[in-house]
Amino acid sequence: MLTAAATAFARGGLHGTSTEEIATAAGISQPYLFRLFGTKKALYVATVERCMAETLEIFRVASRDLRGEAALRAMGDAYAELVTSDRTRLLGQLQAYANCDDDEVREVMRRGYGELFSFVEAVADLPQEAVAGWFATGMLLNVITAMDLHTKPEPWAVRLMDGCSGQSK
Repeated sequence: MLTAAATAFARGGLHGTSTEEIATAAGISQPYLFRLFGTKKALYVATVERCMAETLEIFRVASRDLRGEAALRAMGDAYAELVTSDRTRLLGQLQAYANCDDDEVREVMRRGYGELFSFVEAVADLPQEAVAGWFATGMLLNVITAMDLHTKPEPWAVRLMDGCSGQSK
């Protein structure tokens, strides 16, 4: 059910997605959906928490036994594969950022992002600037992927990403 909800929320966000749409996609009744989660927002928050937890687990697996730049590179590659191969996950994540006007969603995002940052910072064990730059590049990857520039690149986008990876000509 959380997968069906995450897919629907990725398209419509918290406010633009109906519980009827989610229930139908999950193959359950709308009353059962409410029995399980109580409110649409509680279901949304559960999908956001799951997304953040899965991202953290991807970082953990990718960086296993690695430290420093090697860990950042492995986590970055794993994250790039994740968001470029699963557009729904990326759009759901972007919806969660956009829905941070809601106090509960904002708190879940702050906590989840903080856990990601703390983990990456500890594993990388590099200066703050390196870790901050890694996160900034990841957010840029989100934007480029959301615009589908990774599959249909514009010359300016190629130069931008090359500049982030130190491949400028």
